[in-house]
Amino acid sequence: MLSILRRKRPASASPLRGQADAALIAKIHETRAALRSTDDRELQCRAEQLRDATLIRRDRFNEQTLQSAFALTAESIRRSLNIEPFDVQLQAGLALVRGEVAEMQTGEGKTIAAAFPALALSLAGRGVHVVTANAYLAQRDCAELRPIFERLGVSCGLIDSRLSPAEKTASYRCDITYGPGYEFGFDYLRDQVALHAAPESRPGEDFLRVLRGQPDPKHDTAQRGLPFAVIDEVDNVLIDDASSPLLLSGPGGDTAEDAVVHLAARDLASRLTPDIDYRVTASTGQVRLTQAGHARIWDDEATLPLKQLIRPWHVYVEQAVRARALYRRDVQYVVRDDKVCIVDESTGRIFDERVWRDGLHQAVEARENVPITAEKQTLATITRQRFYRLYTGLSGMTGTATGSESEFESFYRLSVTAIPTRRPCQRMILPTRFFGSAAAKWSAIAADIQTRHKNAQPVLVGTKSIAHSEVLAAKLESLGVSFELLNGKQDEDEAEIVSRAGASGAVTIATNMAGRGTDISPDETALNRGGLHVIAAEHHDSSRIDRQLVGRAARQGNPGSAQFFVSGDDELIVRHADWLRRQMQHSAGKGGELRLDLTRPVRKLQQQVERQSYLARRSLFHQDKYRDDVMAKLTGEQS
Repeated sequence: MLSILRRKRPASASPLRGQADAALIAKIHETRAALRSTDDRELQCRAEQLRDATLIRRDRFNEQTLQSAFALTAESIRRSLNIEPFDVQLQAGLALVRGEVAEMQTGEGKTIAAAFPALALSLAGRGVHVVTANAYLAQRDCAELRPIFERLGVSCGLIDSRLSPAEKTASYRCDITYGPGYEFGFDYLRDQVALHAAPESRPGEDFLRVLRGQPDPKHDTAQRGLPFAVIDEVDNVLIDDASSPLLLSGPGGDTAEDAVVHLAARDLASRLTPDIDYRVTASTGQVRLTQAGHARIWDDEATLPLKQLIRPWHVYVEQAVRARALYRRDVQYVVRDDKVCIVDESTGRIFDERVWRDGLHQAVEARENVPITAEKQTLATITRQRFYRLYTGLSGMTGTATGSESEFESFYRLSVTAIPTRRPCQRMILPTRFFGSAAAKWSAIAADIQTRHKNAQPVLVGTKSIAHSEVLAAKLESLGVSFELLNGKQDEDEAEIVSRAGASGAVTIATNMAGRGTDISPDETALNRGGLHVIAAEHHDSSRIDRQLVGRAARQGNPGSAQFFVSGDDELIVRHADWLRRQMQHSAGKGGELRLDLTRPVRKLQQQVERQSYLARRSLFHQDKYRDDVMAKLTGEQS
């Protein structure tokens, strides 16, 4: 018997596991061959019989049940999409049913692979949440796979922030529910707030309500629990986003009551002197006033708007300094329609509804001279680590799990299983080029693009920020090279533009992970010119995100190449290794390029930054665990 995604420490993958999977996949093909002669009605009847058998066994499969579930899904895929699933997709599906992270390389068909565990787990009758990195991917995958599930009599729903409460409840009542990770988390928090706000029942009231057939308002929640979650881009959801908790906020007023305080702090911050009045630690984002700075901010106490303070005056000033020293327009945020909108630095996407806490958002608004909005009241909060550990079963897919095995294991009790590629990878990684300054680097990138463009080779350039993408765009315009520019707006247009990046001669500039999850298929001419060439214009703090960008070239056994460009002005180096910046500037040749190979020190620096981020996430994890231990102890004493 195979337990479905049970939250226990899984065993590591082994050769014996691979042999067992191969044998089971062969049996799945045999069962599927027998299904070809059945009509749709018979297919649905068999799925219903399988559902009844699974419910009787209380969420447990034997090999025969799993074999039948995967065979039914594969046959429905063939009939609905005219696609023959590959063995690697079946292998990934088996790993997901076992509650593992399947490392499946980009372009190998993760969307289809997710259909197998989603269908199998739905047989338990408790619901399955298929979690994506953003709303567009959830909408796209749900629309693509819904015909597969409905052909088998399995309902499929979608959640996003635009749905009414009734529509969301209906989607959660479906057998399979697609949605972005943060939306599942926020709905959980909304349900918890609703449950805590419900009035206490009087003695006998619950019994009378049952007799009358009336609903219980205390349990009128959107979600019906947290059963099974299958997470696409699992490293993005469980690791990259895990440093920031989910915060459910209530509506704030239009204008901040302390707006005048933020303006005063902004003006004062512009007159303070670095290292004398305050110190900034760029690597951690900390700002601290010195003793001299604390004294100086009270010099004109009589003119300060102290009556409007909602937190200590020095905190306003420190936030104003932080907004001035560490936050840049078109990097951490953009301004549109007189509103500060946060940019996700790992993806380049813009989130209209996200705000920074503790007055930082208002400090940035003051700096940009836009209306200063009132701070929102926090109604509920939960760390993403805690939220996903609440699921009965958890699994996920990504192309970049390697290097994070210990974190998946320690925080989520998930082991990593590497799924082989269907065809041998032909990707060619060119040597990294190093430059003393950003100006020299951008000129070299533009020249390289121009050469490849003339040869009709498609080029995808990944930049770390919107500002950098615009710098390169201006360079290409001056050279007369046509290109597509993505500015971080997350919608269907982005996916369509990225999907065209493989056309011969195409040049696409995008923030590092714009269009993530969208397939790029080079045309025949492009393949003859070497396939898609990816230029990584800057190293990210996480090597996984670098690998995700590089992985967009040479998918599915096609030719392709990638190359990194690094300068002493890159954020990773400026914030964390000023000594390396000085060395690069000093060693640059006449054209600004270095002959030195600094791959090892840059990689070591990246590892140090990754370690810092991991320690921050581990701290959140241990805070959660400590709170759990305390609550368990208190509950035990009270009982």
